[in-house]
Amino acid sequence: MRRREGGVERLRVTHIDMVPMVDCIMVLVIFLMISSSFISDPGVQVQKPDVGGQVTNEQNALLIAITADDHIWFDGQEIRADQVASVLRQAAIGRSPALIVRGDKASSLGMFARVYDEAKRAGIAQIQFATAREAGS
Repeated sequence: MRRREGGVERLRVTHIDMVPMVDCIMVLVIFLMISSSFISDPGVQVQKPDVGGQVTNEQNALLIAITADDHIWFDGQEIRADQVASVLRQAAIGRSPALIVRGDKASSLGMFARVYDEAKRAGIAQIQFATAREAGS
């Protein structure tokens, strides 16, 4: 901005204080981080069977996926059936989460039963099975 003082032209510097704006943005970021819920995806897509029933929304849940060829995935990594109990026990330290099992409809019932049994051995009290909703429900 130019200004004339005593016959001499001078430039006046304007200053915009960014600190209050940065403070407001940081408060918003912290609020959004605290209010968000993060659920780790098991790492694979499965075709869930179609059934009716109630919809549950568990924020503190552990997720396990069973693929069509009976491979078990937890937290983006493939695990063996005998590792399920130890992995769940370690993931549940300090909390009592529910377990949601996402099984492909082509996976075997035996693998479902084995994962269920291992989860019970790990001390998981609430085990749910993820399914797709029927078209009419």
